[in-house]
Amino acid sequence: MKSYSLEEINEILNGCIIGSVLQKITAPEQLEVANESEISFIGNKKYEKFWANSKAGVAVVNEDISIEPGENRAFIKVKNADLAMSQILALFAPPTPVFQLDIHPTAVVDQTAIICNEVRIGAGCYIGPKVVLGDNTTIYPNVTILDESSIGKNTVIWSGTVIRERCHVGNDCIIHPNATIGADGFGFRPDPERGLVKIPQIGNVIIGNSVEIGANSCVDRGKFSSTVLGDGCKIDNLVQIGHNSKLGRFCIMAGNSGLAGSVTLGNGVIIGGSASIKDHTTIGDGAIVGAGSGVTGDIPAGKTMLGYPAVEARDALKQWAILKRLVNDSKK
Repeated sequence: MKSYSLEEINEILNGCIIGSVLQKITAPEQLEVANESEISFIGNKKYEKFWANSKAGVAVVNEDISIEPGENRAFIKVKNADLAMSQILALFAPPTPVFQLDIHPTAVVDQTAIICNEVRIGAGCYIGPKVVLGDNTTIYPNVTILDESSIGKNTVIWSGTVIRERCHVGNDCIIHPNATIGADGFGFRPDPERGLVKIPQIGNVIIGNSVEIGANSCVDRGKFSSTVLGDGCKIDNLVQIGHNSKLGRFCIMAGNSGLAGSVTLGNGVIIGGSASIKDHTTIGDGAIVGAGSGVTGDIPAGKTMLGYPAVEARDALKQWAILKRLVNDSKK
């Protein structure tokens, strides 16, 4: 079991210690359930009230904390407790699954594939013709990477993921289990004789560096050209990204949200959970779409939108307040 002294943890955080504890810290834990040998955090002043009833020996706190740790307890004051806690979680993180062999004998690797240095390929994987796997890439069991695709350096692809032909994933990416990259876009047109005619999807997907894609998410290939995810995008579980959509840098999409085809997101756009975006819509830099909203038209940079159909947040809140008042009045 890993354990660290208060001082050893603070060497990593470079914070200010208030109070003292003698026991070693053995794990991070939620404030409500932590015990004397565990470290928790207070990332907002509204949670200060829970400290008195917590048994945590140490808490990482923001600099504006207004309470004292108490006897035989300690705070580590930092500028941002949330970011500091991420360092602590990394410190205590258990090891990832072990590869006994760099390339498992049951993996099928085409002879034309290029496998760079220190690549690990798990059991049951299929690596197709002319695939390129960059240095220090980890491919967990039962991953399929089809023809002419490429994976950058230091990227991790978890089990069950399918990366279809001619798609490209950048460096330092994480793709979680059962994600699908490069499935056909949803393209059909009615024909009086043949019914719904499938439109060939001949493009691909290009994923930038430091992108994370959650479990069971889908990024469809372009009808022509590419579906693009910019550097640093973070995609939650169960997200749908339609064909020919283009995401700028550092966009966030929360679970169950979806983009229809040919949507454009600027840099730093945030899409809340279960929000849906109409096809051929453009959302400007830094805009926020609230959870459950439905976007039917373009959104300027920096706007926050709510509702279905989505309108500016302050207008949506006014509408809801008026509606609530009307309902309450009708009950009188």
